[in-house]
Amino acid sequence: MADEQQFIEDGLQRTQIDEFFGDELGRAGYGGMEVAKTPMGTQIVLKAEKPGMVIGKGGKNIRKITTELEERFDLEDPQVDVQEVDEPDLNARIVADRLANALERGWYFRKAGHTTIDRIMESGAKGAEIVLSGKVTGARSRVEKFNRGYIKHNGEPAENIVDHGIGTAVMKLGTIGVQVKIIPPDAELPDDFEVYEDMEVEDYVEDVDDESVEELLEGEPDEGDAEPVTEAEADDESAEPEVDEEVIEEAAEETEEFDDVDVPDDEEIDEELEGLDEAVDEELDEETEAEAEDLVEEMEDAEEDSEADGADEDSEADDADEEGDDE
Repeated sequence: MADEQQFIEDGLQRTQIDEFFGDELGRAGYGGMEVAKTPMGTQIVLKAEKPGMVIGKGGKNIRKITTELEERFDLEDPQVDVQEVDEPDLNARIVADRLANALERGWYFRKAGHTTIDRIMESGAKGAEIVLSGKVTGARSRVEKFNRGYIKHNGEPAENIVDHGIGTAVMKLGTIGVQVKIIPPDAELPDDFEVYEDMEVEDYVEDVDDESVEELLEGEPDEGDAEPVTEAEADDESAEPEVDEEVIEEAAEETEEFDDVDVPDDEEIDEELEGLDEAVDEELDEETEAEAEDLVEEMEDAEEDSEADGADEDSEADDADEEGDDE
């Protein structure tokens, strides 16, 4: 079997065993379990509020549980050890079962929630959260939360430090889910810090050399740490770069050429613009006069042609009348 499949099988088996203990040991205050497989068999550690009820009279109940584990879950030589819970109010599984039983007995959800979370905080917990989800008061389901103190919801602390517990209350209107999260008093959170009063700060401050803050920020090296400069390097730095004389002369000639250029005044520019405007107007007048003369000539030619055509038509009409009279 592949490793991934084996992990899934082990997780499913552990969940089924936990549900079995929850059903069988509910009245004894079942508070969780730990399973460890050893060469001698399977070691199971039960946490209960009342260990006597788990063991039973003369060990009757514990033998029954061991036989059930062998037959139902195929565990090899299960060894069950029962431990008493020191503080039941700090065990999330026990608190969730108690709250679910209180809801089933008819307690109002808000009274039951506040009472339970107050008992958790009085026991010394750093933080707690209770979530009730379902048909709490009416036909419409909703979620009610009760918070106290400091609680972690994600990250490694939420998985390893926060104690989770789940319970179920079966009501007439429907099922109500109960979730409880508790941070125990001895939990070491990564963001914890302590404030010491009446302490001398000098005992905890390291000695610093007599250097100014500006020197430390700029990171300037000390005079003793600087590398010595040789005479040759000093001569190279002090020597000025040589400049070619021909380049300087060419640059001077270019500047003189630009200085000789005459820049026209504003009056001269205005006179030139007026002269251009007059020249353009004269050219336009000449062009328009030529076009007008051409048009007049064309009109006169057209009139002469029309008069000639009219005279021809009159002569033809007279000839036709004379021929009619002769007939």
